[in-house]
Amino acid sequence: MNVLIVQDTTAGVVLSVHIQPNTSTTECVGIHGDAVKIRVAAPPVDGAANDELIRFLARRLSIPVSSVQIKSGAGGRRKRVVIKGASAEFVLACLNVGDKSGSVKL
Repeated sequence: MNVLIVQDTTAGVVLSVHIQPNTSTTECVGIHGDAVKIRVAAPPVDGAANDELIRFLARRLSIPVSSVQIKSGAGGRRKRVVIKGASAEFVLACLNVGDKSGSVKL
């Protein structure tokens, strides 16, 4: 079965993310199963880890914070994030994951 980690849609890019909260630094560490693994330097309390994830992605992609939204999974480690104004290829290149040829399938 093919699982898309990042894909282009009419709403923007949809990125599957697995976060590890409460780490010393916020960073993308590669692929974790069917998602991009991102460590966030914020606790999973009152949405702090989600806010840090959104800020990190916006900074890394050089886009406004308002262009990044958590579509699903806000209460767990697995999230689907919508990124407006970007392509799957651009997201992969900025996060340094995949083969940079578009959607990543495992």
